[in-house]
Amino acid sequence: MGRGKGGSLLVRRIGRLLTMDRPEDVEGIRDAAVVVRDGKVVFAGPEADLNRESVRDLPILDAEGGLVVPGLVDCHTHLVFAGSRADEFEARGAGLSYEEITRRGGGIMRTVNATRAASRDELFEGAIPRVWKALALGVTTLETKSGYGLTLESEVRILEVIRDLDRATPVDLVPTFLGAHAFPPEVRDRRVDHVRAIVREWIPEVASRGLARFCDCFCETVAFTRAEAEEVLRAGLDAGLLPKVHADQLSHSGGTRLAAEVGAVSADHLDFADRQDIEALARRGVVGVLLPGCAVSLGQTRFPEGAPLVEAGVKVALSTDFNPGSSMTQNLYLTGTLAMAYMGMTVAQTWAAVTCHAAEAVGLGHRVGRLVPGCDGDLVVFHGDDPRIPFYEFGGSHVARVVKRGVVVVQRSRRGEVSFADGD
Repeated sequence: MGRGKGGSLLVRRIGRLLTMDRPEDVEGIRDAAVVVRDGKVVFAGPEADLNRESVRDLPILDAEGGLVVPGLVDCHTHLVFAGSRADEFEARGAGLSYEEITRRGGGIMRTVNATRAASRDELFEGAIPRVWKALALGVTTLETKSGYGLTLESEVRILEVIRDLDRATPVDLVPTFLGAHAFPPEVRDRRVDHVRAIVREWIPEVASRGLARFCDCFCETVAFTRAEAEEVLRAGLDAGLLPKVHADQLSHSGGTRLAAEVGAVSADHLDFADRQDIEALARRGVVGVLLPGCAVSLGQTRFPEGAPLVEAGVKVALSTDFNPGSSMTQNLYLTGTLAMAYMGMTVAQTWAAVTCHAAEAVGLGHRVGRLVPGCDGDLVVFHGDDPRIPFYEFGGSHVARVVKRGVVVVQRSRRGEVSFADGD
């Protein structure tokens, strides 16, 4: 992350500016401007308060009365994989369970086998259009995980691809090691040995090579037990990798409480977390990441609930969980639609969930997700100034411009034509 010091820019004629410095304020600042110098925000407020002489040298981006928000943060994705599982989506629609699909050769191991067989170049070429697609939707920071290799060699290859994608695109990619995603068939009779290998060999290798910022674990009845997950996460901490947890997605398996106990940066999914679990997250300041796209892909009608988390004082983030098996979408606005329609979240809470709270879920709340002096000059300009519209029109995009560190990297016309710059 961090390609150069960035550009300088005056964004003016903003109809409504959401700085997210006060996340509850969806009214925002009317008739606003933002000034970015050398990639950092130096002013964000009413245009009438701007010292005109101080910005005479800057190029101007005319927001044409549109809404401006911080660059979006997609804080939980599985971007690097090979193969497709579109037929499984069709099969679930026909009534087949996840377990039956797995018995027929589908499920996560199908993606693992395809990913293991792919070269590093093939994985890169498959993933890079996904990064550009996210950028076109206003995502300027994107967390993504390994986890489809499940051998040390394959996991390292995926993390190297993530590093290469970060270098090749304007998007900041935040790498997470998810070697503890599932038990592949060749080790299912040797669980203790496999966990020991992750703890003693995989994590030290990944950490020593600087390939990841976080260590994640899928704590679930079909994956790693609570005790196994704790062993993995504490080994990650010892190696300097901050913990994240796939927690209580399919059952009340103890992952949420574990996230609180180890001081995880985030606990993700939380579909079956109870009140005591949520209170534990609040006490430890763990961000709760909700992933409603999974319910859609899996044909479920039960969505994770946002309101109980908010009421308990947990900062709530939303993410796409983009992956080939259980959430094949990159559209964060769609997750916002689901949050407002089914999860009890307001428009203000939803904007916070894809900006400032999502930034905290990847440990970057000091730098991205807000438009205040000192933060990166990452922002999205929309056609129109109504903050409800991006979620009201579900599955679409009203993005007009995307700015990364003071450089315009995406332009989208009202006819939907998109052009990119590299942002370097």
